[in-house]
Amino acid sequence: MHNWEDISLWMDQLDTPLRARPSLEQDLDVDVAIVGAGYSGLWAAYYLKRQAPQLRIVILEAQTAGYGASGRNGGWLMGRMLGEDRYLAPLPKEERMRAYAVLKSIPDEVAGVIQAEGIDCGYLKGGVLTCAARYPEQRSRLRHELDALYREGHDESDYVWLDRHALDAQLRIADAYGAIYSPHCATIQPARLVRGLAQAVERLGVTIYERSPVSDWQPRELRTARARVRADWIVPAVEGYAGGFGLLQPYQVAVQSLIVATEPLPASTWDEIGLRDGQAFAENSRQITYGHRTRDDRLVFGARGGYRFGGRVREDFQLSEAEIGLRRYLFGSLFPSLRGVKLTHAWGGNMGMARRFRPHMLRDEKNGLALAGGFGGEGVGASNLGGRTVADLILHNDSALTRLPWVTRDQPLGKSLRRWEPEPCRWLGYQLIMRSFAHEDRLLANPATPPWRRRLARSVAACLDTFMH
Repeated sequence: MHNWEDISLWMDQLDTPLRARPSLEQDLDVDVAIVGAGYSGLWAAYYLKRQAPQLRIVILEAQTAGYGASGRNGGWLMGRMLGEDRYLAPLPKEERMRAYAVLKSIPDEVAGVIQAEGIDCGYLKGGVLTCAARYPEQRSRLRHELDALYREGHDESDYVWLDRHALDAQLRIADAYGAIYSPHCATIQPARLVRGLAQAVERLGVTIYERSPVSDWQPRELRTARARVRADWIVPAVEGYAGGFGLLQPYQVAVQSLIVATEPLPASTWDEIGLRDGQAFAENSRQITYGHRTRDDRLVFGARGGYRFGGRVREDFQLSEAEIGLRRYLFGSLFPSLRGVKLTHAWGGNMGMARRFRPHMLRDEKNGLALAGGFGGEGVGASNLGGRTVADLILHNDSALTRLPWVTRDQPLGKSLRRWEPEPCRWLGYQLIMRSFAHEDRLLANPATPPWRRRLARSVAACLDTFMH
């Protein structure tokens, strides 16, 4: 058995030892078979059972509930979804704002389930601060993003600009130029949420089989090494592990994000930093940084991790000195007093990324397939919406959720989803883009960089950024 407690800080903090549930040992006939006991699969099972308690539902998990990104993420529960603006921009304003309202309500929806099911996962809705720091170009880019948000129909109740003084009242970081604050974000202890959800669906009558990896898939049939499952509906809730589910491999690839956690910090340090009210924070660089203060007073801080040739998953998350060093450099630039702080945990996870950063929720009636995925780094919240939507699709509910623009019904996957480019184009493109982003960050963070080089680095990085969308 794997030492599952070593997966992340979050799994290490669980109160009870991680003991495996039974594996699947016999053939089954069920209504719904879900692959993966992470957020996506558990939310789908939860909402299906709440609406249709008579359904026979099983979940097949290769390791244990929360082994994937659900037990490894940065602990943000956001009221938004990757690629939402590109989906919603073409819609009439009234329809667009209804869709945004659905997204913004995600944290409150999850809070309701947490309360109803008695899940103690440290939920705290303190909003998120997207900060301009380290170099002034971040401020102009962030103001441009705020203008775009207002043009889409949001107002200051959703996103508001904080100048340096207003930001200091919430978070004090070095070389800050301001921030956008949004209230539509909560922080959680991710492993407690996923393990609590697993127990909740079991109370509703769902059976979870662990250490039961799916080895073959056919329409309405799954196989493991020891058994076969026939189901009216199959829900592959695999995200970063889609490469092992051949049907999804062309459409969803694994990317990694890497995270570190400090030792618990004294009250005097937090008095200096802030984050008293559960705020999450990010810095507006292309390195994709994110962090928050945990319930036991640690700083958890992550940044973009990587991509492996062929979209392969990363199994070994013993972070290298260089990987840890980059994250230490980034948070040390924001919080100079933490440069020498002890790190107690370092880990990472695989996320599922759809082409053009466009998540998907779909139903293929002919093949008995329903799924939601491609959430990238925003899956903690988006998976809840995905689970609700998958439940409505399977139950043929014509709901506000199934009419959203990222939902497709009764089309083959090839028509619903966009394929990724073949290798080696994908890997070479990723390397070029990431090196450009790192080069831009180094130049802009150096005050001595001449203006013409700053402009050139920004232009090249911005141009390459468009290829990712």
